[in-house]
Amino acid sequence: MEHIINSFELISIAEHFSTFKFISRARRIENNTIELSFDRENSYFFNMTRGESFIYKYKSQRPLQGYNAPFDNLLHSLVSSSTIISIEVPNHDRILRFTLAPKSAYKKKIIILQFEFTGRHTNAILLDENEVVIEALRHIDANSSFRIIRPGVELLAIPPFKREEQPKEIADIDEYLTKKYLEFEQKRVQVLKKQKLLTVKKKEQKLQKLLERLPNIKELEEEIKKYQNYGNIILANLYQIKPYDKSLKTYDFEGNEVTIKLPKNIVTNRISEYFFNQAKRAKAKSKNIHIEEENLRTKRDFYANMYHALKQANSTQELELLVPKKVKSQRKKEKIKECELFWIDDYKVLIGRNSKENQALLKIAKSNDIWMHIRDIPSSHLIIKTDKQNLPHSVIEKAGKLCVDFSLKQAGDYDVDYCKRRFVKIQEGSNVEYDKYKTIRVRKEGIEIRE
Repeated sequence: MEHIINSFELISIAEHFSTFKFISRARRIENNTIELSFDRENSYFFNMTRGESFIYKYKSQRPLQGYNAPFDNLLHSLVSSSTIISIEVPNHDRILRFTLAPKSAYKKKIIILQFEFTGRHTNAILLDENEVVIEALRHIDANSSFRIIRPGVELLAIPPFKREEQPKEIADIDEYLTKKYLEFEQKRVQVLKKQKLLTVKKKEQKLQKLLERLPNIKELEEEIKKYQNYGNIILANLYQIKPYDKSLKTYDFEGNEVTIKLPKNIVTNRISEYFFNQAKRAKAKSKNIHIEEENLRTKRDFYANMYHALKQANSTQELELLVPKKVKSQRKKEKIKECELFWIDDYKVLIGRNSKENQALLKIAKSNDIWMHIRDIPSSHLIIKTDKQNLPHSVIEKAGKLCVDFSLKQAGDYDVDYCKRRFVKIQEGSNVEYDKYKTIRVRKEGIEIRE
């Protein structure tokens, strides 16, 4: 099924929409998609993407981000709660035209919401009763088209164009528009999933490379012994070293012949100190190597779990929750080194990728923030920043799913406990005790692999 809409579809859709009395809500839910809710119960979506615009029906969902452009504010104030006067398809063209009476008007006022499904000039336009543009989804200037679309400019009619379109009888409009969405969503999920899997796999591979580049502990231990031995041999043979010597050829304490390359620009009586310092550095590196290895390994495993969760996801909403789009301009400063940052319905969510980050999260969280963890299973700690607000239960549910998805690969049902940060007591490291908590049950879908 193609997504490009034709005039016969629009006529059937217009007739169907004409059975409704008012538009209860109008809003943009994605960059190019507008939702209209008719008579409070029926949501329809207008995907105004250039070249592939279409109308579909699906259940209403909260947008992943808010839109506050002038077009969005006027769409809400003029179209939400408006009464439908008429809906038509002018001249059988690919235009759906709503004539509406806004609720907010002090006196009788008419406005027009016009959807134009016209290829590269596809648009949604708000007009007054004199055909003057109030606002539009896309502004078009004289360089792009003879039809200038800007606020305050009278909108010219689209030139007549003869199309060879076959009449199409649609028995059930709602079923037809729902099928449109399901086919579109299936294709979009495939493309989006491929992109996000690639992004996460790159992060996982980068951490794996860093792990592989870590110094070998046995080699470091041998290095420590070598430099300590060199330092002691130098001390025992100081009298043999001349200021211009580049190496010392002598015997070690077991009687084996040894040649030691001497460091440049260091006075003779400080050469042994140089080798002892090299031994100290290698010892410090050896001591911390297991900490660094654990840090990198657990971060790598975090992204491996994210990758697995993405493969199981079957909707764009779920994919965008797991791996959000690049941060919006107002959130560019919101980069936190100690954890992974997410947004759920405009609430900031922080997730620890390993034990070290879990500890850091507990320190930076405020007393009224919500802390979350899988019960009786080692998992990521999750913090929801609340600013003392009461959280919608939908945010708790989505956060619980993230906590499970990023901590585990195994399918199953898991208990996720949550409470205010003030009721969490740190015991040792990221081990905690907590009180006054609630629990939600989270199901992780997938195929459970048994050995």
